[in-house]
Amino acid sequence: MHPVLFHIGAVVIPSYGAVTALGVLLALGLVLRTARMAGVDTGKVWNLCILSLFAALAAARLLLVVVNWSTLRLHPAWLLELAMVHHPLLAATGALAGAGCALWYARHNRLPLGATADALAPPLALGLAFEQLGALASGSGYGVEAGTGLRWAVTYTNPLADLWSGTPLGIPLHPVQAYAALAFLTLALFLLVWLPAEHRKGDVAGLGLMGAGTAIYITELWRDPEGRGAKLIGALHGALDGPQIAAVLLVIAGALVLRERVSSATVGGPASHPFHDETVKRMGQHTSRPDTGDGTAHE
Repeated sequence: MHPVLFHIGAVVIPSYGAVTALGVLLALGLVLRTARMAGVDTGKVWNLCILSLFAALAAARLLLVVVNWSTLRLHPAWLLELAMVHHPLLAATGALAGAGCALWYARHNRLPLGATADALAPPLALGLAFEQLGALASGSGYGVEAGTGLRWAVTYTNPLADLWSGTPLGIPLHPVQAYAALAFLTLALFLLVWLPAEHRKGDVAGLGLMGAGTAIYITELWRDPEGRGAKLIGALHGALDGPQIAAVLLVIAGALVLRERVSSATVGGPASHPFHDETVKRMGQHTSRPDTGDGTAHE
């Protein structure tokens, strides 16, 4: 593959950053449409996205500086190479910072949380799809060895893939980044189709969380664990790596969001629907005189 997209003189344009930036632009364009579909202020949602994006980037890079501070003090020029470093911990830090900033902005500007989250879900899935395509081009988050029998295996030969991401060279690997990109793109399309049809605010966001968690967990099965933040969890002895832990938490969070709405609808019953009484009145019935089924009604 091609870790470097092109050169501008001595300036290197990495494929990962360029493809991811394209995904961000497309996601920002899509969020203007989904915000209107969800019935929220497009200008405020746009500002929310921009602020959250900068918060995510700043938090991830600040973590790199803190972790590598002793080295950067001796070699300040290495600060320019930090943009080439990719790691699940950086992604998690950026995601938490971005989500925290988005929540603060939404509350501060009185944006409806459920509808705003619904508007953000499809663009986020689209952005993740392009991020994985950038990872495929650069060799970041590479897959396990595929052997010679897999016709769609990828083989990296550029030394920069090894230098920047530790990608093994000359070995056929599962294109797990493509698997993940396809999963996220499918999720984005599903959420985009579901958005105008949903009636309870927050349902699309809940489905998005569950879908993203499922996609991450399954694709991690073909992801090489080297550099993926493997952790020991009790008796599992490393059976789950860092991204899979995050995936499980995403699925649980999405299930809780959906469960809250299902429970609310169940507890209230059909009579609690805001349009139920009005519909009954239009049909000439009275809620206090239930029909017995034989054409008569009892007080």
